[in-house]
Amino acid sequence: MPNDFASSIKFGTDGWRGIIAKDFTFERLVYVAPIAAQILEETYGSADKKHLVIVGYDRRFLSEEFAQATAEAVQQAGFDVLLSNTFAPTPAFSWAAYHRHALGALVITASHNPGIYSGLKVKGAFGGSVPPVVTQAIQDRLVEAPVTTSTAGTLDTFDPWPEYCQVLQSKVDMDAINQAIHQKRLKVFVDTMHGATATGLQRLLSAEITELNCDRDPLFEGGAPEPLPKYLGTLIQSIQTHRQQAPDEEAIVGFIFDGDGDRIAAMDGQGNFLSSQILIPILIEHLAARRKFQGEVIKTISGSELIPQVADLYQLPLHETPIGYKYIADYMLAAESVLIGGEESGGIGYGNHIPERDGLLSALYLLEAAAQTGQDLSHLYQQLQTQTGFTSFYDRIDLPLSSEADKQKLIDQLQAAPFSQVLDQKVVDVLSIDGFKFNLADQSWLLIRFSGTEPVLRLYCESHHPDRVSKILAWAKDWALR
Repeated sequence: MPNDFASSIKFGTDGWRGIIAKDFTFERLVYVAPIAAQILEETYGSADKKHLVIVGYDRRFLSEEFAQATAEAVQQAGFDVLLSNTFAPTPAFSWAAYHRHALGALVITASHNPGIYSGLKVKGAFGGSVPPVVTQAIQDRLVEAPVTTSTAGTLDTFDPWPEYCQVLQSKVDMDAINQAIHQKRLKVFVDTMHGATATGLQRLLSAEITELNCDRDPLFEGGAPEPLPKYLGTLIQSIQTHRQQAPDEEAIVGFIFDGDGDRIAAMDGQGNFLSSQILIPILIEHLAARRKFQGEVIKTISGSELIPQVADLYQLPLHETPIGYKYIADYMLAAESVLIGGEESGGIGYGNHIPERDGLLSALYLLEAAAQTGQDLSHLYQQLQTQTGFTSFYDRIDLPLSSEADKQKLIDQLQAAPFSQVLDQKVVDVLSIDGFKFNLADQSWLLIRFSGTEPVLRLYCESHHPDRVSKILAWAKDWALR
């Protein structure tokens, strides 16, 4: 049986995910959970760490039941367990692990995947995603005998929201934000996508906001809880309707969080989508110019080239990592001083907090920027483009893969004969720390990468004009489907 589990439980970019009842089952979960706890103890156990593991969950099918089974399995393996009594964002459980001096946290979530998926994220005692060496240790241990002990631990429950909200509120000027909303200088919409951030922003603020899609819908309206424009029709319509009814409102901000609340996107007052490629430069400017914070800026290879431009504007050092927030977290732990670390898919974290991406904290910092400047987020972004003299546009498309053989075929082609030209532009540099990133002569770039959590090929592009982005992505898509 261990060998069967070893072949069926695979940890990707951020944890283990699978289709419920097909790949992700109670039997497999209660097998891997004690092993994960054991590896957490071996990695992070020390005199100042309690023999404690946090267990939390999101709002998907059977999440409470999966969390209960996880908690009981870890308890029976001899660990003390603190099980959440409610859904909450994954960053809340990361904070609980750090704040309560636990060995780490096991979180039942499949993040942004469609409703048929569930998953398990493993968080370390430091309050962030464990590095690849830890997930590999869990993977390797799966072939051994199950974890057993003669003495069970304890199992208690807790509410993760109060301590989590308290620490987030301590990071920003809450009075400035609340006053701006009360005085109708700022209107806030939030689309929680039926996920774990429901009620979150309202808990943090003392002013009224408009929350959409806050009910529990494990099918996510037939889509996925991913902050992408194709899922945001209700939010767009709500913002545009409000703008027509209140044209004098100085700033309107809309936020979108993924299923477990560690990723964010936004909308401006006209209903235009703002990905983290836009939000990260705004946040760098806000933290450095108004907050007067210092430290390194960390970006993944899929991050916008405006990020280093803004970092340079404020004389901040820059570091680049593979895709996956665990790489950012790993660097945060080793670096002397970090201002911000962010990835293209919406995960953003801060050096003055735990090394974990956090959608709600990002929302608070963006609200603080809007409240203090009285400006729309798009206007703040346009100012940065003017200041740096750098204008770019970005998009990404995902192509489902029918088999592992198709994936390997494309990898073999790229390794044997990487592109020397894309459309009419010469490739001037190829970066292969994660996928294949082709930097072009006109400062455009194309990244071809395979997802670590889904059977999907991702194509990323940034260029100086939206039409150019579309043409490069179409070219790459044609190549992939040949």
